[in-house]
Amino acid sequence: MPDSSEPLAPVGGHWSDGEVDPGAFKDARLGRRCVELLRRLSDGVGGTIPLACQDWANTKAAYRFFANPKVEEGEILSGHLASTRERYAASDGPILVLQDTTEFTYQRRNPHEVGFTKAVNSGRDKNGRVRHHAVCGILMHSSLAVTEDGLPLGLAAVKFWNRDKFKGTAQLKRKINPTRVPIEAKESIRWLENLRQSIALLGAPERCIHVGDRESDIYELYCLAKELGTHFVVRTVVDRLAGNGGHTVSKEMRATECAGTHAIEIRNDNDEIERVNLEIRFKRIHVCPPIGKQKRYPSLDLTVIHASEIRAPAGRKPIQWKLVTDLDVSSVEEAIQKIRWYALRWKIEVFHKILKSGCRAEDAKLRTADRLANLVALFCIVSWRVQWMTMMGRSAPDAAPTIAFTVQEVTILDHLIADSGNRGAKPNTLQMYITKLARLGGYLARMSDPPPGNTVIWRGLRRLADIQLGAEIHGAKTYG
Repeated sequence: MPDSSEPLAPVGGHWSDGEVDPGAFKDARLGRRCVELLRRLSDGVGGTIPLACQDWANTKAAYRFFANPKVEEGEILSGHLASTRERYAASDGPILVLQDTTEFTYQRRNPHEVGFTKAVNSGRDKNGRVRHHAVCGILMHSSLAVTEDGLPLGLAAVKFWNRDKFKGTAQLKRKINPTRVPIEAKESIRWLENLRQSIALLGAPERCIHVGDRESDIYELYCLAKELGTHFVVRTVVDRLAGNGGHTVSKEMRATECAGTHAIEIRNDNDEIERVNLEIRFKRIHVCPPIGKQKRYPSLDLTVIHASEIRAPAGRKPIQWKLVTDLDVSSVEEAIQKIRWYALRWKIEVFHKILKSGCRAEDAKLRTADRLANLVALFCIVSWRVQWMTMMGRSAPDAAPTIAFTVQEVTILDHLIADSGNRGAKPNTLQMYITKLARLGGYLARMSDPPPGNTVIWRGLRRLADIQLGAEIHGAKTYG
């Protein structure tokens, strides 16, 4: 956990001042505009560009900024990436680097200016033939650094792209075995590129555990992690050859005895918390590279962990996680630790949800992929901030409130909301003011309620910004 005595946000200024590097831009005016835009978009989370800018002059300047060929998402995120590195250096213990891909879908009269993400089935025509259409949008592959407590330290790498319109894809797959195509010629190279960029940014690769879902079950990624001296926990989908190549990993795991059990809680289809018992198996296995790539990549000794639900109820698919890691596992407690690490992968799904539901990134009306990528890059910083504040109230509840709020914001929250009725939070603590902020967003703060979530936090931030603006307009000096 980061040292709570060292503020991660300016005590007297706007929090966004520490997340943008104006000097990274080719023109100093672009740097200043980026700082202003981030402040406006964060103060009006979920609003449109005109709503955030308030007048035509600022709105036009924003459109010009996003359309400027000298502006790239790397420059927009450079200050945030540097701050991520500082928070990483100030934290202790292993850091999980969560990787995942998400899509942003748009409707445009001229979709070719934005590009396409995938082909989907759009029903059948009058003759019963299946129809397909390409979805307009961009894709983003991001790496989010989080602590073992789930506190997001920030983005460590981001990649934006789109695809050419789909044509003949199914026929191509019939002719070419994808497993024999070099990784450099495949879109999945993004997993390796983000791994490299994350290590280059953060340093100390032995502290990083790269966590990915089944899409990241790539043998080249395992080899690269070994080359860079870093670690990984990945959910597997490929049943690879093991030992001398005469059998598979799954066959070896079926012969492995149960090492113990682990209980977890899940939310079922009735929105009820259900307790589930998992049977844990793990084994260190000699894993062979894919056929066709055995001359290029070596065999690896990896730990395979299987967690299977015991006596799953009828009508529900049993929970089963098959994980692989380069780390040694010598006890069921260490296996459970790796399972918990993988479970934190959900944090990057939450990050993407904030982008789409909180910042409403898919409602943007910008016309080209480059402009949309620049806007989403700014939204990434806003989304991290919302998620950081949500989790900071749980990770460091007794920290000083000025770690996340300015003095003026603290004073406004004190004027608006009493200290009582905040789920027993201690006075003058971060948890107290996070709860007050959430109450502005509709959180009821009953003793039986769970801690405030991202939705009430982004609603509260937006209301707090409006109230603060009103206080400044009316010259309420007692608020500052």
